[in-house]
Amino acid sequence: MRLLLNTYIHSSFYYLYITNMFCGANINNILCSTLCMLFILPSSAFTSQDYTNALEKSIIFFEGQRSGRLPHNQSQSRLPWRGDSGLSDGSGYHVDLVGGYYDAGDNVKFGLPMAFTTTLLSWSVIEFGNSMKNQLNNAKDAVRWGTDYLLKAATATPDALYIQVGDPNNDHRCWERAEDMDTTRNVYKVSSENPGSDVAAETAAALAAASIVFKDSDPSYSTKLLQTAIQVFDFANRYKGSYSDSLGSVVCPFYCSYSGYHDELLWAASWLHRASENESYLTYIQSNGHTLGADEDDFSFSWDDKRAGTKILLAKGFLEDNIEDFQLYKAHSDNYICSLAPGSPNFQAQYTPGGLLYKGSESNLQYVTTSSFLLLAYAKYLSSSQGGEATCGGGGTSTITSDKLVSLARKQVDYILGNNPAKMSYMVGFGQRYPQHVHHRGSSLPSVHAHPAHISCGDGFQYLNSRSPNPNILVGAVLGGPDNRDNFADDRNNYQQSEPATYINAPFVGALAFFSDQSTQLV
Repeated sequence: MRLLLNTYIHSSFYYLYITNMFCGANINNILCSTLCMLFILPSSAFTSQDYTNALEKSIIFFEGQRSGRLPHNQSQSRLPWRGDSGLSDGSGYHVDLVGGYYDAGDNVKFGLPMAFTTTLLSWSVIEFGNSMKNQLNNAKDAVRWGTDYLLKAATATPDALYIQVGDPNNDHRCWERAEDMDTTRNVYKVSSENPGSDVAAETAAALAAASIVFKDSDPSYSTKLLQTAIQVFDFANRYKGSYSDSLGSVVCPFYCSYSGYHDELLWAASWLHRASENESYLTYIQSNGHTLGADEDDFSFSWDDKRAGTKILLAKGFLEDNIEDFQLYKAHSDNYICSLAPGSPNFQAQYTPGGLLYKGSESNLQYVTTSSFLLLAYAKYLSSSQGGEATCGGGGTSTITSDKLVSLARKQVDYILGNNPAKMSYMVGFGQRYPQHVHHRGSSLPSVHAHPAHISCGDGFQYLNSRSPNPNILVGAVLGGPDNRDNFADDRNNYQQSEPATYINAPFVGALAFFSDQSTQLV
C-alpha cells in the first residue's frame, strides 16, 4: 500500500479513489483528505542529525557568496577555495561599498535580493535560533555580513540608498572568478529624485529584523540597526516609487519589482512594529494597510512579493500578542496556508508527481523554501494560541492544525534533501548524490589557490562549457531544482535548474533548524 501511495499519490484519479476509501462521505474534511494526499507518507526520511548536518551546510553556503575581505577562519577551513574580492567596490564613487553578498552564480551585488536574504536569515534566527545550537553564531555571522554592508549602503549619502554594485549586463558577458573581476564596478543608488521604495523598504525590513537578532547579544549594534531601519523606512515612504522605473536598465529583467512597492512598505512597517514596539507603526499599518495590500491574497512569497509573509508576520501579533487589529491578517494567512493543503476548499497549489510544490520553471525551489518556512512559522504561532488552527473555506467547517503544517513542510524539506524520485539531494555537498555542474562562476573555475594566474573575462567560458564536475564544492547551496515532472538536468548552462541563490537558502536555514531539534517538534 505504501509503495502504491508513493508512486501514485499525486495522480488526481488515484487521489479521489484513496480519499473515498479512507474518508467515505466525509470527503470535504480537510484533515482527512490532506492525510490521504500527503500525510500517509512516512514521517521523515531523515534523522535529527541529518537535519543538523544540512543546517550547518546551508549556513556555510553564505560564506561562498561573500564579497569583500574574508575572515581568516574562512580562508583556512570552511571554504578554503574562496578569496578576497571586490575590495575597491564604491571607491570610484567615493563611498565604501566593500562587503555584502553576491546573489547567485554571478559577481553582482543586487540590493533587493540581498536585503530580502538578510530579512529571511534574521527571521530564521528569530523563530528557530534556539534550535540552532552550535550553529547559532554562524547564522548570526551570516546575518551580520549582510547588515554590515546594508548599513554602509544606507548611511553613505543623505537621502540616498546604494542598491547595486556591478553592471549585470557586462558581468553576464564574462565567466570569471570574483577574485579576478575586471569588469567595471558601476554603483547605482535610489534617491529623492529617483525613488526606490521597494528596495529601500526591504532594506529597512532587513535592518529591523536583524536588530531583533542582536538585541541581547550586541545591544549597541542592535540599536544602530533599528535607528537606521527607521530612517530608511522614512526615506522609502516619503519618496514613493519603484526602483524598476528609476533604474530599469540595470535591475531589469534580473530583479525587477514586478509586484510594485506597496508590499514592501507594509512588510517593512510590520518588521518595524515588531522590532521597535512603537505604536506609530501600528497606526501606519492600520491607516495604510488596505492601500498597501492588506485585503489582497497572494499565494507565493519571494524576493519580489512580500504579501504572504507580511500576513503571517502580522498574524503572529493576533495569535500571540492578542492585537485585535491584526485578526484580518490571521484570516488571510489561513487562506495562504490552506492554498497549499491538498483537499482544502482553498487548495490551488501545484505539486509534481513526486510531491514537490511547483510554482515556476525558473528557480522553483525558492518558492519551496519560503513556503516551508512560512508553514513552520505559522505552525509555531498557531501552537502558541489556545485552540489555534487554520480555517479553510468560507463556512469555517474545514480546519487544519499546526501538526499538519509541519508535515507539509517536512515533505518539502525532505524532497530537497533527497527523498524524491531522482534520489538526488538538491543541496550541494549533502548526501551521497547531488548536482556536480552548478551554475556558479567561483565553483566551476579553478580556485585562486589552485590556479593563481588571472583568468580573464572570456577565457572562463571554457569552464562554463566543460562537462567536468565543478572543481570547488559550493557546500550547502540549494539549487533551482527540478521541473514539474521531477526531472533535473545537471547542466551548468541550465541556470534555471542549476543556479543557487542566497534567497533560496535563507528561509531553508530556519526550516532545517526546526527539524534538527526534536524538542521543537509539534507532531
